[in-house]
Amino acid sequence: GLLVVVWEWLNEHGRWRPYTAAVCHHIENVLKGDARGSVVLGQVDAQLSPYIIDLQSMHQFRQDTGTMRPVQRNFYDPSSAPGKGVVWEWENDNGSWTPYDMEICVTIQNAYEKQHPWLDLTSLGFCYLIDFNSMSQTNRQSQRKRRLRRRMDLAYPLIMGSIPKSQSWPVGASSGQPCSCQQCILVNSTRAASNAILASQRRKPHGGTAGNAGTAGTHTVVRQSNTFAGTSFWSQTSSSTGTNNNNISLGGGQAKAEQVQLPLSAANFPCSPVMPSLSSAHGHHTLTINGQNNLNRPGTQRISVGTARGAIPAGVPALPVKNLTGSGPVHPALAGMTGILMCAAGLPVCLTRAPKPILHPPPINKSDMKPVPGINGMRRKTKKKHLRRGKNPEDVVRRYTEKIKVVPDEDCTICMERLVMSSGYEGVLQHKGIKPELVGKLGKCGHMYHLLCLVAMYNNGNKDGSLQCPTCKTIYGEKTGTQPPGKMEYHVIPHCLPGYPDSKTIRIVYDIPAGIQTNEHPNPGKKFSARGFPRHCYLPDSEKGRKVLKLLIMAWDRRLIFTIGTSSTTGESDTVVWNEIHHKTEFGSNLTGHGYPDPNYLDNVLAELSAQGIGEDNLKD
Repeated sequence: GLLVVVWEWLNEHGRWRPYTAAVCHHIENVLKGDARGSVVLGQVDAQLSPYIIDLQSMHQFRQDTGTMRPVQRNFYDPSSAPGKGVVWEWENDNGSWTPYDMEICVTIQNAYEKQHPWLDLTSLGFCYLIDFNSMSQTNRQSQRKRRLRRRMDLAYPLIMGSIPKSQSWPVGASSGQPCSCQQCILVNSTRAASNAILASQRRKPHGGTAGNAGTAGTHTVVRQSNTFAGTSFWSQTSSSTGTNNNNISLGGGQAKAEQVQLPLSAANFPCSPVMPSLSSAHGHHTLTINGQNNLNRPGTQRISVGTARGAIPAGVPALPVKNLTGSGPVHPALAGMTGILMCAAGLPVCLTRAPKPILHPPPINKSDMKPVPGINGMRRKTKKKHLRRGKNPEDVVRRYTEKIKVVPDEDCTICMERLVMSSGYEGVLQHKGIKPELVGKLGKCGHMYHLLCLVAMYNNGNKDGSLQCPTCKTIYGEKTGTQPPGKMEYHVIPHCLPGYPDSKTIRIVYDIPAGIQTNEHPNPGKKFSARGFPRHCYLPDSEKGRKVLKLLIMAWDRRLIFTIGTSSTTGESDTVVWNEIHHKTEFGSNLTGHGYPDPNYLDNVLAELSAQGIGEDNLKD
């Protein structure tokens, strides 16, 4: 069967804390390539840049302080919260949101799906009462009340296999992994919204009259079938019980306390682990490894622990320790402790300064910034609204579909009902012109859906007159996004990028100020933040680099480069985030994975632009 994988680390209070889904996908991808290797967490989450996971010893290692913490690989039922991408969070004192431990998250989601009005967490060792009606958590001792929320995020990775025996990594493709692109999130949120409406209808106590008992009780369950993405990803019944019985930690099945004392070995601390470069086709996301491993640097390296100095032979792994200069909160002697311990164990160690990413080029005079050849002007601004909105949803759906007379007996992947039945949105969405049993086939790709389901999906999107097929992502019409207003500048600077010694560099500067969300955004009327602007991005000034720039300008005009959402790195909601078109923000290095050299980058970004409906055929040569 399928299992959902969640990686967790042990905090100082003895609680296993889950990494985010994005981080878990990254760890699993590295694991497929090398089960004894190490994982650089900063490549998927900038906030975790000091941390490396050593898969062989199953520890997280913090480079600047030398702190080590055990990690474990845990398994859950695919129908549980991590399999659906549901995250339950509580609001802490400074107003930011903290996810619950995964075991608690699974328990809360189970109770929520069974429509329990409240949940007592005492059985799990927490004296909290969760109230679903007020979406709050109350401490039973202090009576302190905190808000809680449920949000949809990337689903955790799926693997084939049964619970592994000790040290046997499950093998097999993680098929049926749901995609985190905007279109899948849209369909998913549309479905979630309808289920929430139906659930609220079911929750209301029925008045005594026979008349309305029938209306609330008959067509209110959206059944969910197993065909979506090849797994029972959306099934609403959860077979896992409140607690997670699969709490098997790898490491020969020792007790958790013993896992902390694993032998240190020099192999556990490679200096500069393998760098993944993101390659993406059709907007589905896979990681490929481009094998830059600086483990065995030629020449000798110098060690300095206290006053001892000596030459280290080539090939000895270097242990990156950032705080050798004594700057920062941790004493350098402490930072070097891990190295000294390893020396004491008779293992050769070399302390190096971790290389710093080169994010920006040397300072450049205004007079050195030249227009990009073949491209008019050097800046673009977007207004509040790019297109006239308010196209009638029914007309948009009818424009791109043809009615089907003989309906095949298969699922509508939007509502998960059979196409031969009425749409699952019957009773949720009242639509004058469209009967719930009508089925339409999309013109170019031929995929079929209830017309009412397409209307529901369109209404839930940004209503720009375009439609995107939920199955194959084909775009009908011109897709536009919800990027808030701002400006984009682009010019050539007289420096070259790693891997492009013969080209100058195109620099793009995006600047978007914070503001108020409009009705096309997740929380209209609420403020949104804009972190890290102006953002500088780099392309080689080559023929292909200029082609990418032309298409990026088009994507900017269609408001597709950024959107407002929840940051996958910081977890902050209501903030400006990148929208599926990867940019290189690191000028002279590739330590974060957002730099050069990356021979596949230009092709990958062309594929990502094409997935947004901006193909090379848009360029009028």
